[in-house]
Amino acid sequence: MSRRAACRVRRVARLRGRSDAGMTTAEYAVGTLGACALAAGLYKVVTSEAITGALTDMLVRALHAT
Repeated sequence: MSRRAACRVRRVARLRGRSDAGMTTAEYAVGTLGACALAAGLYKVVTSEAITGALTDMLVRALHAT
């Protein structure tokens, strides 16, 4: 590879690194938003009457088991 081609490859690699600098922040933001949405959905399910009743019943049966 010629010296000129090597310089061009390094320059392109450097420019690509700069253009992707904000991608990790955006990916973390989307991932955090997704995790919060999942947590809110799970909280809604776990605090529903059906699930709360089933968990309470299971706990009462476990405590009264001989």
